[in-house]
Amino acid sequence: MLILAPMQGLTELLFRKTFSRCYPGAFDLSISPFLSLTHGNLKDAGKKVEDVMPELNKGSMPVIPQLLGHEIDGFIDLSNRLFDLGYNEVNWNMGCPMRRVAGKHRGSGILPYPDEVREILDAVVPSLKPQLSVKVRLGYRTSDEIDRIIPILNDYPLASVTVHPRIGKQMYSGTPDLKRFAEILPMIKHPVIYNGDVNSVYDYKKIRTLFPTVKDVMIGRGALYNPQLPTLIKQHCIEDFKDSESVKSVEDFNNVKPMPAEQFINELTDDILKLNIPEQAKIRKIKEYWCLLSKSLHGSEEYKRRLLHCEDLEAMRTLIFEMTK
Repeated sequence: MLILAPMQGLTELLFRKTFSRCYPGAFDLSISPFLSLTHGNLKDAGKKVEDVMPELNKGSMPVIPQLLGHEIDGFIDLSNRLFDLGYNEVNWNMGCPMRRVAGKHRGSGILPYPDEVREILDAVVPSLKPQLSVKVRLGYRTSDEIDRIIPILNDYPLASVTVHPRIGKQMYSGTPDLKRFAEILPMIKHPVIYNGDVNSVYDYKKIRTLFPTVKDVMIGRGALYNPQLPTLIKQHCIEDFKDSESVKSVEDFNNVKPMPAEQFINELTDDILKLNIPEQAKIRKIKEYWCLLSKSLHGSEEYKRRLLHCEDLEAMRTLIFEMTK
């Protein structure tokens, strides 16, 4: 499978629906941006859980809700409420590198504390209605922290373990530590999903060649750098996906011409403009996406600079049209 990675503020419902419409079948699955366990009750969470409400996700790629935090009662409550909404799996975020998150023993910040991980899983797993999967890094401060986490994860019936082979302190700098990933891979008893710097067809092939037992790959920024990428991967590596539900016919899928990035950028911009949010919020959101999507366009640096300094929605739309025509 190809799985869309959770990216807070980016791979939310709007993006998933636009992407699914423009590139049908490109992603088999997505993990939602995290839902904070400090908003455990669905009713109280309000807009926090809008992103995964089933009625709003019609027409989008399948999604697994991701939870962030260590509040046991909230973990159980929110997971079981999501199950009642139709979700058979939830994902626990043990990978977020943001300092304000990690400093509270959330995300990758919990990895140096294996006793806390076991305490949470001991309390949560027996009470969960849905299956549980986890997303981890190699550690927060050092890459050997994962060595004490894996035996704990192996003791529970997890659906999968997604590994991003960086440490939290790295954020997204440097390169994934594939040597360390190779060392820990045979230690994990659960199905492993690879995540980290898959930005081209070559990157995907490299991971599948180095780690043939890893069948599922998660892509985040690569799909924003080049929205055609998931479709191109499936076309160039069709044998990996010929049994996938998203590839109904190998021949038909191979004949698909992925929508040009320029057109996708315009589609996404138009969908943002339709949102019922303040104009300044629309401007901020367009700029966020533009910083990543403009990488797929030639000669975009001057337009990118101009757009990032633009504070007028109409002028911004004109700039994007000029760049993508």
